Amino acid sequence: MDLDRIIRTRQSVRRYRDQPVEREMLHELIEAVRLAPSACNSQPWKLILVDDPELKNQVAAATFSQAVSFNRFSLEAPVIAVFTVEKPKWTARLGALIKQREFPLIDVGIAAAHFCLKATELGLGTCMLGWFDEQRIRRLLNIPPKTRIGLLITLGHAEQGYPLRKKIRKEAEEMSGFNDYRSATGNNPAL
Repeated sequence: MDLDRIIRTRQSVRRYRDQPVEREMLHELIEAVRLAPSACNSQPWKLILVDDPELKNQVAAATFSQAVSFNRFSLEAPVIAVFTVEKPKWTARLGALIKQREFPLIDVGIAAAHFCLKATELGLGTCMLGWFDEQRIRRLLNIPPKTRIGLLITLGHAEQGYPLRKKIRKEAEEMSGFNDYRSATGNNPAL
């Protein structure tokens, strides 16, 4: 699959088949994350792939509650990837302080994008989750108390016939422009 097709095909998947993800595929995903760029090459993340069914279900259960049930589908996914945010190199920390940028969060986002795009190439579905009980997952996975969890990603084979995304993306003119912020507001005749 070429990159353009991967980008157009990748979407959030919320229904998964009851089929494990092959360990070889998981190693390919690890390699995609390992090669992701980061500020000052800090690589400020750890990737934990949770594929033990019992433990995975416990982690999944920490992504929803009776009051907030929109992540209940995570129970169907055979794997949940957990990205922690690690302390970056001192050069990246200094740059982040001077420039007032959260470089580790940006870097984890880039690594997560690598993960999702590689998963799409492998024929797998993913969904990024930002809503979860961080303390509970930290305890389940023995993550140190001061280490933050950046995000979770469900992973698996999408349900047969899972529809291509329904939500329409903004038109290019609404989200991009050249040389001036005002050109990215939908009034850009240059596009």
